[in-house]
Amino acid sequence: MNVDRAERGPSSGSSLTALAGRGFGAIPPTALVLLGIVSVQVGSALAKHLFDAVGSFGTVALRLFFAAVVLLLLWRPSPRVSRRTWAVIVGYGVTLGLMNLCFYLSLSRIPLGIAVTTEFLGPLAVALAGSRRWPDALWAVLAAGGVVLLMEGGGDLDPVGLLFALAAGTCWGLYILVGAALGRHTTEGDGLALGMAVAALVAVPFGVADSGTALVQPWVLVAGVGVALLSSVIPYSLDLEALRKVPPHVFGILMSLEPAMAALIGLIVLRESLHWTQWIAVVCVVAASAGATRGAPPPEGQ
Repeated sequence: MNVDRAERGPSSGSSLTALAGRGFGAIPPTALVLLGIVSVQVGSALAKHLFDAVGSFGTVALRLFFAAVVLLLLWRPSPRVSRRTWAVIVGYGVTLGLMNLCFYLSLSRIPLGIAVTTEFLGPLAVALAGSRRWPDALWAVLAAGGVVLLMEGGGDLDPVGLLFALAAGTCWGLYILVGAALGRHTTEGDGLALGMAVAALVAVPFGVADSGTALVQPWVLVAGVGVALLSSVIPYSLDLEALRKVPPHVFGILMSLEPAMAALIGLIVLRESLHWTQWIAVVCVVAASAGATRGAPPPEGQ
């Protein structure tokens, strides 16, 4: 527990946040990552249905705004933190905002599975750069083979969409590293709530300028809340807790399930069909994830 948090004392947290913290602590880090993957991909599929009404910028604005509201109400973080902690929070929030803007711009142009596959190059790079064990490099190579197979059979892809997905992947790699730093400098969900507020400040002006009054339609607001919960509040809370328990490079390899899950959710929810090579890719990324999980060192004290 850092000094800023300790000075606030036990009265600063509600019973709900304490219960959430204990609940997260009881879940193995692998399960936290997997639950986050499922949640964020279902949220992405729901978000794609909003594009016709408010566009990609408007959807990002709704997602991050409502996510920030929920997290601020849930954790009620104090802004009284050190200058160094604020620097980490701002860096996390800006990275989060840019990652979401780029990803939704790519999602409006290419299928969900292909967008996430391309974006996955970011965490894959983190996995390869941070590894100190040759088995981790082997699992990363296997996951990379899955990425290649997932991209086959995608048909004609919009190159602009692919570029936005690559930009989102770069931000995703930074998100893993900055998220680990956020976990070290803050406790529970305080840093996440403040970082999400910063991300909302980055994205909301784009959404308002692009969509205007379309954002305040009742059904759009309800859908925006659902996207925020599924795509931000739940998965980022799970990710942050997982990053407190596993090294960033192991987390990056575990995220190899993202392309496979995105392709499956795209097939089920969006009717975006899978090529047979993409089914082989599912086996590759699942095997890579299982191998990384099996070889991951346990957290200290366990």
